[in-house]
Amino acid sequence: MDTREKIIVTAIDQFMHYGIRSVTMDDIARLAGVSKKTIYQEFTDKNHLVLDTFQSALHEDELMMKRLPQLNDGIIEHLIGLSNYIRKRFSEMNPLVMNEIQRYYPQCWQLFEDFKSKCIYQDIVTLLEKGIQEGYFRPEIDPEIIALMRMEQMISLFDPIKFPASKYNMGDLHLEMFEHFLYGIFTEKGKETYLNKKNSQN
Repeated sequence: MDTREKIIVTAIDQFMHYGIRSVTMDDIARLAGVSKKTIYQEFTDKNHLVLDTFQSALHEDELMMKRLPQLNDGIIEHLIGLSNYIRKRFSEMNPLVMNEIQRYYPQCWQLFEDFKSKCIYQDIVTLLEKGIQEGYFRPEIDPEIIALMRMEQMISLFDPIKFPASKYNMGDLHLEMFEHFLYGIFTEKGKETYLNKKNSQN
């Protein structure tokens, strides 16, 4: 791992756990085992570091999504993999992070909006269409509308006023909403198959 990568990995870990604004460049330098001067040789300022760090985190999310069981391996297997990914990803995230990104880092927020529209949205639509064809999802739903609703649902969970961190664990919250979403679109076949597969893995 080179110096730049070490700094980014450390920054991702600290931002995810403590939020962005509370983590200083001194904190990152100390934990990465480098001088603050070294950080500024790689990144012009904290905004630059945040942008590159966020870009790296989104890239990792995209790779993680590609490593999930493929749709042609089975819809239910894909959903179980997605459920496990959601639990791990959001359990590690401070809910303030996305709120800070939206308010203070517009370039990062635009990256996230692009990621939503180009990656997440299309993945959800493809999943829904495949699930309808195989009889796991209700045939009358509109995949494009439901995909948009699902994305808005996910974003709403980052609101610290509605869902304060003192009351909710982010991983549990996202998983609860994910399963609520699934039970709204499952056919009886889909629900039964999902529960059986989930229980067998637990």
